[in-house]
Amino acid sequence: MQKLYFIVNLLAGRATIGDKLGEIISEFNKAHFEVTVHITQSGTDAAESANYACENGFDLVVCAGGDGTLSQCLQGIMKSHNRVPIGYLPAGSTNDFARSLGIPKNTMDAVKWITDGTPTPCDIGSFNDDYFSYIVAFGAFTSVAYETSQQVKNIFGHISYVLNGMTQLPTLRSKHMRIEYDGNVVEGDYIFGMVTNSASVAGLLSMNDFYLDDGVFEVTLIKKPSNIIQLQQIVSSLLNISVEIDKDYIKFFRTSKVTFTSLSGEEITWTRDGEYGGNAVENVITNCQRSISFMIGDRGMPAYDDPIENYLSEV
Repeated sequence: MQKLYFIVNLLAGRATIGDKLGEIISEFNKAHFEVTVHITQSGTDAAESANYACENGFDLVVCAGGDGTLSQCLQGIMKSHNRVPIGYLPAGSTNDFARSLGIPKNTMDAVKWITDGTPTPCDIGSFNDDYFSYIVAFGAFTSVAYETSQQVKNIFGHISYVLNGMTQLPTLRSKHMRIEYDGNVVEGDYIFGMVTNSASVAGLLSMNDFYLDDGVFEVTLIKKPSNIIQLQQIVSSLLNISVEIDKDYIKFFRTSKVTFTSLSGEEITWTRDGEYGGNAVENVITNCQRSISFMIGDRGMPAYDDPIENYLSEV
């Protein structure tokens, strides 16, 4: 019988995962797993628990929570010399990375996805001294995810991010940045930048034509618009509304490593997997290709075939 370490965030999303704990554990038992349950107690508890599981002979870690809880589990696994596979039961407000993996929305279907699945190596991002599963970002709206209260997220879902983000529009400030990648150097004033490995961001922005194990990330940069109309066009384009985009303002490229430097010397605030990611003048982001295995069901990961270059220009 294999040993499964089950890390559960009872506060994630609408806090309904606790109602199904008995049924979930029973399904794991039926699949011949001996289950140890750990209920998270703090923001960093999931990282410590996942690391404990890796270092103490467990065969599988399963995370039940949102993208932030999953990100914490990945911190613990990546910092272990024995990186055991991980299964993800999405229970958060947005569950962006779950969409990328193709995990079923129904909880018990997601349990079967894990028990019947195959460990499949996926890319993980290194962000300075930490790790992320699907996004790091700076600039406009990036603080919304971790500044919006859990209660508001639970009640209003995705729209809470939009409503909270709209309140930031009058105070948008650009960051004077140097971006280095693959021998290229780009400088400019940017109101937003993100490095992603995901099908969607905050349940809204969509990315296509990407793979979770190709060793590269998708980088999107938005320059400071000259007026509110251009800003509205940019936002509409990112929300997939049929608006002709000005390619001078949105730039896109792929790379395995990128360095962001604040040329003003001002520390830049980042978000990492929807949580506060820290402040720094220089930030180095590296793709750790196929470094953690996720349990993937028989259907496999979905394909994302629509070329993003159709509407984003290469830097």
